[in-house]
Amino acid sequence: MKTFALALTLAAAAFTGTAMAPLPAQANDGVRVFEIIPANRNQVRILRRGLAQIAAQEEARTGAHAIQTGSNNSAAIGQNGRGSTALIHQQGNGHSGSIAQNGNNHVSGLFQIGENTDYQVTQTGRRQARLTIVVGN
Repeated sequence: MKTFALALTLAAAAFTGTAMAPLPAQANDGVRVFEIIPANRNQVRILRRGLAQIAAQEEARTGAHAIQTGSNNSAAIGQNGRGSTALIHQQGNGHSGSIAQNGNNHVSGLFQIGENTDYQVTQTGRRQARLTIVVGN
């Protein structure tokens, strides 16, 4: 729960004034998705640093890291390029999540909380950034 609280704090600090609205659920009824996309380079830097701090807290040593608490969770990260950061955090049961980064200098955090969520993030080109929070039943 500490990591989730840190993600929410990061979102609030980095993106004050940035639009944040629930998107339609991708999978099951009752699933809520909040996606935050930084509006400028400063917000991208804050997001990258925040995800790096979460990964360091979990003793990650690469630009791709998955944290899972619960059971029957699956996470996949694919990176083709240089300088990208991806973090998947799954807390609860029955989550499936992936981040695919093709290109350079992307940053993405996918946080899945609750039960039975399914979400995929795809970044292509260069320097795309997003923080996605998926809350299940």
